Amino acid sequence: MTKQNLWQKQNFINTLKEFILITLGAAIVASTIFLFMLPSKVAIGSASALAMVLASFIPLPISVINLFINVFLLVVGFILIGPEFGAKTVYTSIIIPVFIGIWEFAFPNFQSLTQDPVLDVLCHLLIVSLGMAILFSRNASSGGLDIVAKILNKYLKLELGKAGALAGTVVALSSYFCNYDTKLVILSVLGTYFGGIIVDNFIFNLNIKRRVCIISPKLDEIVDYILHNMHSGATLYNVIGAYNNTPEREVVTIVDKHEYRKLMEFVRKTDPKAFVTVYSVNEIRYQPKVWG
Repeated sequence: MTKQNLWQKQNFINTLKEFILITLGAAIVASTIFLFMLPSKVAIGSASALAMVLASFIPLPISVINLFINVFLLVVGFILIGPEFGAKTVYTSIIIPVFIGIWEFAFPNFQSLTQDPVLDVLCHLLIVSLGMAILFSRNASSGGLDIVAKILNKYLKLELGKAGALAGTVVALSSYFCNYDTKLVILSVLGTYFGGIIVDNFIFNLNIKRRVCIISPKLDEIVDYILHNMHSGATLYNVIGAYNNTPEREVVTIVDKHEYRKLMEFVRKTDPKAFVTVYSVNEIRYQPKVWG
């Protein structure tokens, strides 16, 4: 088998694995919405919550309304922002309402498992965070109000976190029109707030990169791997060890968590005795040089 065939086979396996994980994450999110949010009528800010509110006035299943909302937001997003929404966002925007529809078909008269809206909110936040974590780990999202947040970010210059919180809060407050219960409205707002904290935490952790510094006699092989296999940048420094004044070379590169695992595996195979230091990097800014 040629290298080209091996690469195609590995690429297919990786794509299939990513598809399965995104589908699993979407299934968890949809199941949590059906099992805990919809029965309690607590509208934790999302497109599904908005669909639940609109279902009080529109004689259609919540899953169908949710699908219409997501498709509408995708179209608006493409028009106002451009083709920034990849295939993963389109896929999750469609598959989540489909999963909810499957639950609706299987259990048309489903009642709350806990019979307590507070417990429903807690269970929803706990389990939906697992599904969102899986989606975020594959650089996917649940679509819906994420698109609204990006629109507000572009045109009103709101930070993405604040824009998402604003859109979610408006949806949570609108729950009053489908249940007329102040307690459930307050739970909706609180659930939206704490759900935002959970999501922000996942996004923050995913944005953390690692600054890896490596000193090794086999540095040329490591640098070649970073540049041509990982397609990442790197910087070389001349350093001197204080203990014996021996000149060495050090490579420094910035990688995400997936690249970090690949790099560490290669370093362990190439030079198990390599000297490696790792730092967390929360933000990277690039300022292009101005040449005179």
